[in-house]
Amino acid sequence: QVQLVESGGGSAVTGGSLTLSCTASGYSVSSACMGWFRHVPGKEREGIASTGDGEDGPYYHDSVKGRFTISQDNAKNTMYLQMNKLKPEDTAMFYCAAGAPDPGRVSFCDGGTCYTPGCVYHYWGQGTQVTVSA
Repeated sequence: QVQLVESGGGSAVTGGSLTLSCTASGYSVSSACMGWFRHVPGKEREGIASTGDGEDGPYYHDSVKGRFTISQDNAKNTMYLQMNKLKPEDTAMFYCAAGAPDPGRVSFCDGGTCYTPGCVYHYWGQGTQVTVSA
């Protein structure tokens, strides 16, 4: 049974930093296609970072490039999202997800979720809230 548990959410001020963690059981975070998604009520859930499909490097959504960094600690079986230079528009529920490579798949939106390229996702965490104040 695969479980993904996020932690590390909370409040920050504009320009501040937070680090989210996603601890996995029944699944190895060293696998390709570990990802982070965020969701704002009324909008689609969007993939903002992934470890990639195993052929290309990590993927970052344009809105977080240069500010967020995805990483993995295989010994702890935990994935991280280091978020720097936070903005109020980063306020969202953040989810980690695990899936499998689908090389050549472009980023697309379906069923309320916009996926990162090269991956299909099968497992989701319960989410952690991030709130950034001005």
